[in-house]
Amino acid sequence: MTIEEIKEKVNAFLTEELEIDEEKIYGESRLKEDMGIDSLEVVDVVVLVEQEFGFKMKAEDFKVVKTYDEFVKFISERA
Repeated sequence: MTIEEIKEKVNAFLTEELEIDEEKIYGESRLKEDMGIDSLEVVDVVVLVEQEFGFKMKAEDFKVVKTYDEFVKFISERA
């Protein structure tokens, strides 16, 4: 899976499932501070990643993954 394909899937679930404005989804955008993903939504993201990419992500991974680019890279290294 290419980075572009990963970004398409990530963008789709961020905008559709979490209702994040597209303008807030870009490289250095911080998941919590800029996109407003709270602790409850982290659980949703974990489930969506498993559904879309086929691997289990843990809520603890969000201590390391802080920006959109880091999130996409994290997925690309495991998908």
